[in-house]
Parts: sequence; structure tokens; C-alpha cells
Amino acid sequence: MKQPATGLASAPTIGVFDSGFGGLTVLQALIARLPRARYAFLGDTARLPYGSKSRRTIARYAIESAQFLVREQGAEFLVIACNTASALALDAIQEAVPVPVLGVIEPGAQAARAASRCGDVLVIATDATVQSHAYAAACNARNLRALEKACPLLVPLVEEGWTGHPVTAEVIRIYLAELNAEATARNMNPDVLVLGCTHYPLLRPLIEAAVPPGVRVIDSAAAAAEAAVHLFNGRAAPAATLDPEASSNTAADTEIHCFATDSVEKFERLGSRFLGRPVGSVKLVDLGG
Repeated sequence: MKQPATGLASAPTIGVFDSGFGGLTVLQALIARLPRARYAFLGDTARLPYGSKSRRTIARYAIESAQFLVREQGAEFLVIACNTASALALDAIQEAVPVPVLGVIEPGAQAARAASRCGDVLVIATDATVQSHAYAAACNARNLRALEKACPLLVPLVEEGWTGHPVTAEVIRIYLAELNAEATARNMNPDVLVLGCTHYPLLRPLIEAAVPPGVRVIDSAAAAAEAAVHLFNGRAAPAATLDPEASSNTAADTEIHCFATDSVEKFERLGSRFLGRPVGSVKLVDLGG
């Protein structure tokens, strides 16, 4: 990646963590809003998928990743760009590290609250995230009725690179038809659809083409980045180093360091699809078993 631009010596470091590389969509959204920060991204690719693990194991993995970013990379703020870890381990991570920590679920629910007029919300996510009912709980806390649906075929389709393929479009159409039929059966009239997986932003054009008229699509990755602007600017010292309006640096100059616990070559190959730019050389790290 590019070296830090002049004037970045005092820029804070934001650590971003995911069980894989889907969280690079969150990093992309962060860079667009906070280009003057430095970033350390860790994909725990040796131990994915988290969704098949117990809550205790997920918490242990997530804490080890968070501590690596804080202790080894000097992260002053953390974004948990993993829906499963955000759903099942956010409290444990917050207790384990001495820096502000932000997940992706609460910001997504808050964005849904701001966008919905009727209070009925749809959520599509992985099976593990849906089984946690974390989005439903976050939406209910904001007086929203949420209907969640697992869409397990979408992640492999994205990783295959079929983000504009007719097969993917048809799979999305079927999933949303089933979800809307269930919403109708429950007398819901949803006007918001939350993308509850960090892979799904790459499918946003197909998803927006498939939703009924009047339904707004909420990207939880973008919502988390917006929340980070407010949280981190409020906690940073000096706050000006995170100024999203600053013009002295562009996203192309942002300093990024990527790490993975396995499959470095795959990370480098696929990561650029999620980040929207080359990820550069990815360093292999060992966090244990």
C-alpha cells in the first residue's frame, strides 16, 4: 500500500477485524469517510467460519484478534466488521481492550430506524447472524418490527465473483420473494431492507433491483462507518485528525496494513473486490489455535 502522506504522523490508527475478508467493505466505507486515519485490518481466515462455533469460542477468537490490533498494531479504535462477532462477542471485546469498540449491528439498526416511516424492517444475513437474532433485538429496542432471513447462497456467489451474474440475480429474487411473502403473512408492510452481511454490499445493485418499490436498502457497512465518524471524532485527541471533511489527504493516500491468519494468497486475490482497490501485500500472523 502507499506510504503515509506528509502530515499523517499524528493520525490515529483504526483497527478493523473480520473473521474473513468481507469486512473489507466496512474498511472501504471507513476510508471514504476518514481518509486521514491509518488502518490495520485483520482477517481471521484460519478459523472461519465463526458461525459454526460456540459463543465462547467466538468470543475467544474475537478477543485475540482485537488484542492483536491494539497491542501489536497500536489501534486506538476498533471496528468489528463481522456480524457474527458483533452479535455474539461485542461485550466481551469491549471488556478485553482499553479502546472504543464499534460493531456493525447497532449502526445498521439505527440507520433502519432513521429510514423507516412505518416501523417494519426486513433483514437478510447469514444463518449464524439470523440465528443470533441480534438484528431483531437491536431493531426491537428502537421500536421496529424486524423480520430476518438467512440467505446462505449469497456469500459463496460473491466469493465466486458472480456479483452481476443472472444466477445471482435469480437467487436474490427468490430469497426476497420468500421474505416478502412471510412479511405479508405477518401483516407487515416493510419499507426498509437491511444488508446484514459484509459481503452483501457487492450485491447492492442486484438487491435494489429486486426489492419492491418504496423499500430502501440499508448497508450496515456504510452505517457502521458513519457511526465511526461520530464515535471516533468524539473520542479522538485531537479530533481534527479524523476530520472527514479535510482536503489535505485523499483516500488514495490512506495508509493501510492488512493481516490474515491463513490463505494470504486468496485474501490478496479476492480482497480487492471488497475493498475496491488493491489490498497490497497481506502479512500472515499466527494467533494460536
